[in-house]
Amino acid sequence: MLEDDWTHHGKVRAREAGGELTIVVDGLTTQGKYYKPLIYEFFRKAWRGARPAWGEFSVEIGMEYLGEPPWMDLDNLAKALLDAIKGYAFHDDAQVARLLVERRPGERERIIIQVRKLTSNLMRRTLED
Repeated sequence: MLEDDWTHHGKVRAREAGGELTIVVDGLTTQGKYYKPLIYEFFRKAWRGARPAWGEFSVEIGMEYLGEPPWMDLDNLAKALLDAIKGYAFHDDAQVARLLVERRPGERERIIIQVRKLTSNLMRRTLED
């Protein structure tokens, strides 16, 4: 993808491609509450992409860090980020049927959120077979 595909505002950028919404927040803090107003402001002021949809979604959240891993509860980070994108990626975070949150070393400190609509319920189908 070209860099021009991204919508930027402050420390946040996002793009839609191939049915997936990707949001990147540069920098890290151990304060999960920091992310909600930052991402909300991005969507309110800069985002002109798709509007929220109904259905089930898969959300992957990656926290990339340099050096020692930050001391942060990933469940609190996930809740803050889901709250921040609610109303933009989907109507309600109850629509998230699959959630992956991980902390991993990276080339820079950032949060990457990938949201895609689920077209099938693989887990339910697997259990019924």
